[in-house]
Amino acid sequence: MATRIGTYTLRLDKPTSIISFAAAGSRKESEGPLGKYFDCINEDSTFGEKTWEKAESTLQKCAVTKALKKAFLTPGDIDLMLAGDLLNQCIGSTYGARQMGIPYLGLYGACSTMAESLLLAALLTEGGMGHRCLAATSSHFCSAERQFRFPLEYGGQRTPTAQWTVTGAGACITALQSGPPYIREVTIGTIEDYGICDINNMGAAMAPAAYATLSHYFHDTGTKPGDFDLILTGDLGVIGSQLLHQLMDEAKLSITANHKDCGLLIYDRIEQDVHAGGSGCGCAATVLCSYILPQIQEGSLKDVLFMATGAMMSPTSVQQGETIPAIAHLLHLSHTSGKEGESC
Repeated sequence: MATRIGTYTLRLDKPTSIISFAAAGSRKESEGPLGKYFDCINEDSTFGEKTWEKAESTLQKCAVTKALKKAFLTPGDIDLMLAGDLLNQCIGSTYGARQMGIPYLGLYGACSTMAESLLLAALLTEGGMGHRCLAATSSHFCSAERQFRFPLEYGGQRTPTAQWTVTGAGACITALQSGPPYIREVTIGTIEDYGICDINNMGAAMAPAAYATLSHYFHDTGTKPGDFDLILTGDLGVIGSQLLHQLMDEAKLSITANHKDCGLLIYDRIEQDVHAGGSGCGCAATVLCSYILPQIQEGSLKDVLFMATGAMMSPTSVQQGETIPAIAHLLHLSHTSGKEGESC
């Protein structure tokens, strides 16, 4: 079973691998810097469906189906699916999974859902509760705009701090198996709220949560930022990344040299006019599954901290003038299992 390290972090005692992964997206994602790394691209963001919500379900199903195919598995080979999205009652995931027949747990972590689902899948796999577990999440620009902001037909102006919700989905399958990428430790986040109320400034709302989780991980494990090839955050965008750097510098834990943000990797921020960067559950999910995990698998990246951040508000709480609480979950992903005698 996993061993608790400090207050917030769990170390996996058995080598737990991500044995397959896949990323799906649409046209805007294919035109970005990482487009060539996606497993599935659909030029039409409706994905052949009549509503944006059905399109998101189909999108997530595409990523899950591709991850299964790459591992030569069927839905019947999966013991548990953990999935979520940004929509009320997680309908993107629920409707996408309804014909698969896989035992299912729906999750809501907002844009942190890829890290939440993957760390839970890893813990359940390592603890023997499932031989193979599947973690998945998705977002869709149009379905998110309809729920959280305005219908597209409204034509509202976007503020400079606004981010563009990624139309994308990622899926990972975990198993006890010798081979990278390995999941070595996980840190479960705490709810942080610094009083941000602006729904168009998610980066500022989420940066304190990223700071708290990173600080907790370094304190629990006795590591420091320079011990890792890459510290990857989920969709803080340009504003949130700057704030995170400031907070880490003040704590004398500078991450400037090896930090990158999924929201700044997936799009060309200027050429594609996404203002402060990308966002949404699909942002961290697609960057991880298309671009980062292959590099860990081949060994060009040895040790990576992957941390997805989420703003845990709802349309109702925003309309009531509530502040925006946030959370960040972290996984240490590695080319090696960290066990003695490993030949990998």
